Amino acid sequence: MAAFIGEPVMGAGGVRIPPASYWPEVQRICRKYDILLMLDEVITGYGRTGEWFAATTFGIEADTITTAKALTSGYQPLSALLVGDRIASTLVEKGGEFNHGYTYSGHPVCCAVALKNLEIIDKEGLVDRVKNDTGPYLATELARRLNDHPLVGQTRSIGLMGAIEIVRDRGERTRFKPDGSAAIKVRDHAVQNGLMIRATGDTLIMSPPLVWTRETIDLALDRLLVALDLAEADLASLR
Repeated sequence: MAAFIGEPVMGAGGVRIPPASYWPEVQRICRKYDILLMLDEVITGYGRTGEWFAATTFGIEADTITTAKALTSGYQPLSALLVGDRIASTLVEKGGEFNHGYTYSGHPVCCAVALKNLEIIDKEGLVDRVKNDTGPYLATELARRLNDHPLVGQTRSIGLMGAIEIVRDRGERTRFKPDGSAAIKVRDHAVQNGLMIRATGDTLIMSPPLVWTRETIDLALDRLLVALDLAEADLASLR
């Protein structure tokens, strides 16, 4: 085995947050057998979890980190691969240099946007805000306002990443059939009510902008509650 590749938090797959013991054990095994540890932080990078990188959040010492999205906040297309000393020094030692150029590498406009974007994130303290204010507030309010809703089996979040599991029966955690159909109904009502949210299987997921405030979170959850109530009425005959 050459490498272990994974997202610190599975994003598009439903905001699956690993238990605290998961990444330390993965890292221990990788070190024991000299396996490269490579992280996909396209979603979690640049502040999403309350640290600049989720590697810091989970205490991971990665060999590579793939990033994009928040690097420019989507204003220009740009990605970056962060490479640790272990790989870089080996390439230099064995090959004489570290070649890593591609046709569109370092596009000046995209890189200028990225530098200014990261400067603004830092200047406005958005990462610290997610860690100490809006992230904890989102977790508290998701649980307080949604956990008792008849359609909600579970809420979970880390930083400004959140998920709401949609169920048919809260006690037994059974799902509506076909799989994913209920979450889509909630999503459609949310969009009609002015809230863009994603449905992945039976899960509603969100990764809102880091500039969200407590007031924005309140507004979003107000609209999500309306969507849940409307979807519950639609699904009543299927219970």
